[in-house]
Order: sequence, then C-alpha cells, then structure tokens
Amino acid sequence: MARPASTHPTDVELEILHVLWDNGPSALSAVCDSLREQREVATTTVATMLRVMLDKGLVKREGAGRGAQWVAKITHSSTAQGMVGKLVDHLFGGSTDRLATHLIEGGQLTGKQLEELRSLIDQRSERSRKQKGAKK
Repeated sequence: MARPASTHPTDVELEILHVLWDNGPSALSAVCDSLREQREVATTTVATMLRVMLDKGLVKREGAGRGAQWVAKITHSSTAQGMVGKLVDHLFGGSTDRLATHLIEGGQLTGKQLEELRSLIDQRSERSRKQKGAKK
C-alpha cells in the first residue's frame, strides 16, 4: 500500500523554498543558479521539482514562459512550525518539553545560545504573568 503524500516539504523542496524565501520571486534560471552554489543541478530537474511543489501548494507561478516567476506560497515560519510539530509528535511523543530538554542537555547549544534561550524564556514568562494579572 502506498504511503500518503506528505504535506511537509522534502529536503530538496526545502532547498528550493530557501532560495525563494531568501531571494523572493525568482525565474527558474535564478533558482538553478542559487542551488548550483552548493551542488550541480539540472534545470529540468529543478523545473520538475517546482511543478511538483506547485501541485502540493508550496509555490505558485506568476507569469508564463521564460519570464515566469516562482514564489513561495508558504512562509518559513509556518513551514518550521509544521515540521517541528511533526518532529515533536514522531520523535518525542508530542512532548515539547522533551525536545527542549534534548536540545539543552545534548550539548549542542553554545553558552551564548543558552543565554539567548534563557532571555526568551524570561520574556515569555513575564508576558504570561502580565496577561494573568490583567485577567483578574
């Protein structure tokens, strides 16, 4: 039995989306040029990927022919949220605190990153306290 199509972008689709997020609307040739900074890609392969992404609702095409521009239809933020949600569900049993613990205890964060994380947590905690105080 075939597995259902994923709503999340594949690794290659993410590469293309990063080009579109970074550069904005782009012609096929510009997308290929950006991708070629990392590795060799065939224009026909990128064109096929863009058509697949169009069918998945990840991109849209504006214009026609060689002047067509490809535009990301989904944002980086919404994509990250969906993919992290899938990671949390599948790898950490839906437990976001287990993901946070893994990142903190895994030693992958630098001291500066840990400081930034602490600052974000403090800011969020303060907002939460203010919201609770305003509801009383």
